Amino acid sequence: MPRPAPSPENRTRDAERSRQAILSAALAAFAEHGLGGTRIDDVAARAGVDKRLIYYYFRTKDGLFSAVLEEVYAGIRNAEAELHLAELPPVEAITRLVDFTWAYHLDHPEFITLINSENLHRAAHIAQSERIRTLHSPLIGTLGTVLERGREEGVFRGGVDPQQLYISIAGLCYFYFSNRHTLGVIFGRPVDSPKALHERLSHVREMVLGYLLR
Repeated sequence: MPRPAPSPENRTRDAERSRQAILSAALAAFAEHGLGGTRIDDVAARAGVDKRLIYYYFRTKDGLFSAVLEEVYAGIRNAEAELHLAELPPVEAITRLVDFTWAYHLDHPEFITLINSENLHRAAHIAQSERIRTLHSPLIGTLGTVLERGREEGVFRGGVDPQQLYISIAGLCYFYFSNRHTLGVIFGRPVDSPKALHERLSHVREMVLGYLLR
């Protein structure tokens, strides 16, 4: 007997599984080889799909790279939302954000390499993504609420720009991990040992809170 045709629901689930497999394979490939060094054939082989399916979903390699960037940015923004910063006392909220940002960069080296690659292309892909741009707004708004509450309680100084503060926190964490190899050679000491990581995180906390606290 002929096999029954798959239901629309099953076709939708299969299509979504294929799309996610492609995105996962592409993320690994782009993180390893960059945009220029990644071939669609390699992504197809990693995902176990026909490369025509990649072109069907994403049209071009640049389109695929844009979709991967959207996924990684959504990943960190969704994780930040789970911190519930607005529900915490101001000092605890800032400390949690610093610790989270540090841990995320430590645990997701692919995030760093993909952002490095996009900067080499002058942010041409994320500039075309409305989704990525809107992902930043909730976090900055929440951080602004935390800072204002801290000011009202007499804990934080006033006049702090939440966007500038977030850039500073991200920069203090990002730079360390994106340059860990050169830093290790220049200073002649390990930068990714447990002791070195602990010392650096403590320093970042002190830098941020030292700026904010009255």
